[in-house]
Amino acid sequence: MKGVAPRLAEAAQTYLAGTLPVRLRAWDGSEAGPAGAPVVVLPSPRAVRRLLWQPGELGLAQAYISNDLDVEGDVATALSTVWRSVSERGTQPRRPGPRRRLSAVLTALRCGALGPRPPAPDASRARLRGQLHSTDRDRAAISHHYDLSNDWYALLLDQSMAYSCGYWTRPDDPGYGLAEAQRDKLELVCRKLALAPGDRLLDVGCGWGSLSLYAARHFKARVTAVTLSRKQCDFVAARVQEQGLDDLVEVQLRHYRHITGADYDAVCAIEMGEHVGDAHYPGFAARLHHLLRPGGRLLIQQMSRTKSAPGGGAFIESYIAPDMHMRPLSETVALLENAGLEIWATESLREQYVRTIAAWHATLEGRWADFVALAGPETARVWRLYLAGGCLAFAERRMGVDQILAVRPGTDRAATMPATLSDWYRQEDS
Repeated sequence: MKGVAPRLAEAAQTYLAGTLPVRLRAWDGSEAGPAGAPVVVLPSPRAVRRLLWQPGELGLAQAYISNDLDVEGDVATALSTVWRSVSERGTQPRRPGPRRRLSAVLTALRCGALGPRPPAPDASRARLRGQLHSTDRDRAAISHHYDLSNDWYALLLDQSMAYSCGYWTRPDDPGYGLAEAQRDKLELVCRKLALAPGDRLLDVGCGWGSLSLYAARHFKARVTAVTLSRKQCDFVAARVQEQGLDDLVEVQLRHYRHITGADYDAVCAIEMGEHVGDAHYPGFAARLHHLLRPGGRLLIQQMSRTKSAPGGGAFIESYIAPDMHMRPLSETVALLENAGLEIWATESLREQYVRTIAAWHATLEGRWADFVALAGPETARVWRLYLAGGCLAFAERRMGVDQILAVRPGTDRAATMPATLSDWYRQEDS
């Protein structure tokens, strides 16, 4: 009698325009699929049942998160193999005729895969209510991701707690790592903003305060740090006191729409614009323009996606960053220009993010037991999938990240930027 894996592989072929890209190992020990391909392990019929109820990316992710499906070896390799196969064949599955569909259903029945819908793994699933991008819903979305726990992020990130793409100036130096790349990113941002002692800097979406503290400590800027996350706000306030920067850094818990004041010398938003929402981005850009003084500089570091894949994807929006929206870089630039800002420079950090996420992923795998102890196995598997998939998305050019430097034109319309960009990349003597 034919084993479970060959029967499932045959049924899968009904919907695939080509060979199965992975090798299956089923609960009866049988295997099927190309030799040498990544091995997907199905310990019970529940994974098949999940996919029958929830086909596609989200069903696969939920099967993995709940341990109904596993991957032998490196998850990133398996994801890359599947994505390459999908991109070659197209994202739409084949539509088989009635006879083939009936055959696939009978296969599922014989394998014991038919039955009630398995519950979705709940450990990290977002449950947002209310109007999209209302203040309360934005606060809940930010809390879902960033309030996982400060201990979790302290374990994952470097000491600065910078949770954004680093700037790897010496990637081949064995003594140079994530902490140095994040320091060099913070230095670059401050230089692009031309911060000088006494300048007023607004850090919108300040995270755990890495940039705010760096700008105050090294450039003597007067910083207003704004976040929607209560845990981040408390964390930054504590670090401000610990480092004796009370006279330079003020931390505020508020939505960007409710930021008061104006005439800031510089404004930055480091990987915060992705949370604004597509329909609200013109208002966000106009708000940043209003907050700057004439001649003031804006630096946005923001992720992008190709035109064919905006948003964040079903898995990301359900388990990682609900309500996130990304667009092509060109569209973001146009929205900033429409708000009255002059774009001065853009710099791609896409390959830098591959290195940054790889470093986070290595920490997750190297301290796996500690992460499981902090948040449980489901959440740890969510993050394994998130980091492995994110690293691949940047490596394979499906996602990008860029620094966009803009200026609010001065009242006299005179140039307010340097003649050359050389000072931005000057390295301090080590």
